[in-house]
Amino acid sequence: MPLKTNDFQIDSIKINFDTDALWMLNIALAIIMFGIALDIKIADFKRLLKNPKIVLVGLLSQFILLPFLTFVAIYLIKPYPSFALGMMLVAACPGGNVSNFFSKMAKGNTALSVSLTAFATLLCLIMTPLNLQIWGSLYEPTNAILKSVSLNPFELFKLVLLILGIPIILGMLVNHFHSEMATKINKILRPFSVVFFLLLIVIALYDNADIFKNYIHLVLFLVIFHNVFAFIIGYVTAKSFKLNHKDTKTISMETGIQNSGLGLLLVFSFFDGLGGMALLAAFWGVWDIFSGMALATYWGRKKL
Repeated sequence: MPLKTNDFQIDSIKINFDTDALWMLNIALAIIMFGIALDIKIADFKRLLKNPKIVLVGLLSQFILLPFLTFVAIYLIKPYPSFALGMMLVAACPGGNVSNFFSKMAKGNTALSVSLTAFATLLCLIMTPLNLQIWGSLYEPTNAILKSVSLNPFELFKLVLLILGIPIILGMLVNHFHSEMATKINKILRPFSVVFFLLLIVIALYDNADIFKNYIHLVLFLVIFHNVFAFIIGYVTAKSFKLNHKDTKTISMETGIQNSGLGLLLVFSFFDGLGGMALLAAFWGVWDIFSGMALATYWGRKKL
């Protein structure tokens, strides 16, 4: 089906999201990461260091292969520049917090999932700005957007540190010194923070309903393709290194479930709500919950 002329306006559309709502989004994401860290122990990192192969495979899949192969796919598909940069941004983000839940549903290695999420979240302080800058600069249409917004990798690092790094460290400290308190807090905090975060996204969608209604058809294929592609990258990478089935499912989940909430926050903070990027990141956040649930249910019921 041929594209309409106004479809090409997607790269210039701005999503309206005021300063107060942006601060609330910042706080919600920080609270979610704090809640995740309440489940993380120092022993989780020690466990990973005792088996460096799994760590390297997970990091290779998530921070090297996913961004690189996303770049290759973009070069071949040639989507609108703002969509392309949105795909690069999502690929540069760490694993999403629901990946732990889905790994458990899929009968994967839950301890490995929690450990990799924590490790990847800390590593993303460097890798998210680095990947976005490298791959975004190598593709001319996205490089033009990066130049127009004057993206400062150090400012991006500071925001990711504030929203992800500090809450993770604080949550781990609470868990280390007051484990019983951490358990009690997390029972209340995690469901509340996730609902609050989703509510903010719904508000953003509602305030820009016409934009999403007019352009969502352009992003459907890209998000579904990109998400399935990410699951496959994780699965094939783990299989290639001869990891067992439980660890393979976990690596696939960690690669396919991305922290698109962080991506959405970065779009509003650094790209002035650039329509194509915001649309793609928002739909990613909704879609990967459904895809992750479906895949986890299938793996959880499948008998070896």
